[in-house]
Amino acid sequence: MSTLKLFSLAALVLALGASAAFAEGPEVGAPVSDQDLARYFAIQPDGEGLPPGSGTVSAGAKVYGERCAACHGDKLQGVPAAGGPALVGGRGTLASPKPVKTVESYWPYASTLYDYVWRAMPFDQPGSLSPDEVYAVSAYILSKAGVVGEDATMDAKSLPKVEMPNAKGFYDGRGPDLSLYHAER
Repeated sequence: MSTLKLFSLAALVLALGASAAFAEGPEVGAPVSDQDLARYFAIQPDGEGLPPGSGTVSAGAKVYGERCAACHGDKLQGVPAAGGPALVGGRGTLASPKPVKTVESYWPYASTLYDYVWRAMPFDQPGSLSPDEVYAVSAYILSKAGVVGEDATMDAKSLPKVEMPNAKGFYDGRGPDLSLYHAER
């Protein structure tokens, strides 16, 4: 038998053996629940995916002071040396030569704030805040930005209803030129 035929036969035997092994399953790890997977999918602008829970501005001030201020400053002004950007301010600067992008000036949806804090903060322990803590920190930041009142409570129903200052600052793709990107059939 030629070397090529022998090699081809060996490859076929290996492929059949591998497919049989995969058909049985790897049997490693543990089953993943929908709740486990939820942390890896973005919360939608309409609030889809927000977990149960709630938080107040006053509770958020406490959590912010303990878990956020070291990087973002005691007045949410940012601490560049720590890598934490400002979270408030900058309204009206986006079209200027020196735009200041903050939650207040740039982000179009309050649900984006929750999603980002939920998955990525605090920087040294991402994902370590409870849903109530994230709602509270979100309420605190939005209050300090003048977007919600100091008595606000955020939850899965109220957070998506928050009108962000830059809500209309993004192009959503539904403009009159959309037809340019679809071929006529």
